[in-house]
Amino acid sequence: MNLEILTPEKRLFSGDVFGVQLPGTTGMFEILDRHAPLVSALKSGKVKVLRDKNNHFEYFEIQSGFVEVIHNKVSVLVEGAVPLEPK
Repeated sequence: MNLEILTPEKRLFSGDVFGVQLPGTTGMFEILDRHAPLVSALKSGKVKVLRDKNNHFEYFEIQSGFVEVIHNKVSVLVEGAVPLEPK
């Protein structure tokens, strides 16, 4: 599936991924390939991008925003975000 993480200033991430974990307003949730259409509010927190099935991850710290899933494309629209170094 294709993932984009967008802020008002720039596109922070764009590419094909295996899945993504997001901080919803009522808790963390995960979106995987061929997820049903969805729109959800996001709170500030950490996004975990699963690059592939071999446990390659990227992390981003986001401010609040929204996520939209449609036609196997995930758009994360947030007020601000920064990439985090893996620990």
